[in-house]
Amino acid sequence: MAKRKPSSRVAAKKKSPPRRSVAKTASKTASKTATKIALKIAPKSTARKKLKSKARAVPAAKRARPKQRIAISHYRDEDFKADGLRSYAHYRDLGVADASRGLAQAHVIRLIGPCNPAEVSKLHFHDVEFQMIYVLKGWVKTYLEGPGETLMEEGSAWTQPPRVKHLILDYSDNAELLEVILPAEFKTIELAS
Repeated sequence: MAKRKPSSRVAAKKKSPPRRSVAKTASKTASKTATKIALKIAPKSTARKKLKSKARAVPAAKRARPKQRIAISHYRDEDFKADGLRSYAHYRDLGVADASRGLAQAHVIRLIGPCNPAEVSKLHFHDVEFQMIYVLKGWVKTYLEGPGETLMEEGSAWTQPPRVKHLILDYSDNAELLEVILPAEFKTIELAS
């Protein structure tokens, strides 16, 4: 008698593993994969949370500054005094040093003409954090380390980086400058010519 060929249904069943074992294997593989993923993710998310909370808990250290006041200064000719840094200039204090508790100072400088280069033109620098000058009236010819000689006219402004060497070469008889400096107290160092 000839052997009967098994039906395709029967052949498929014999070749394929039983359904139960496939489900168990898939479940175990999924469980292992989920555990690995959870282990990989967990430290990262915990680390992120720590960084965020640490950043919020510890703010950047700020330098404590004294409380400032308002400074108001109106023009009065008698407020120009010969009590400033240079003998060839009169200074009008704008009250910024007191109001800022020493953070900055601002004054109007009235240069006394005519300019005497022997007295005025002395190379020096200021030990400051910031210095800005604005020409209110007239003109000033300066020398600044870097750009060299420059004519500053009414409306001109410039900054002088900390410790930059400079000097005044000449100025008009009516020259007035606004100067802002940080801090209010600083040293001026004259350099030998």
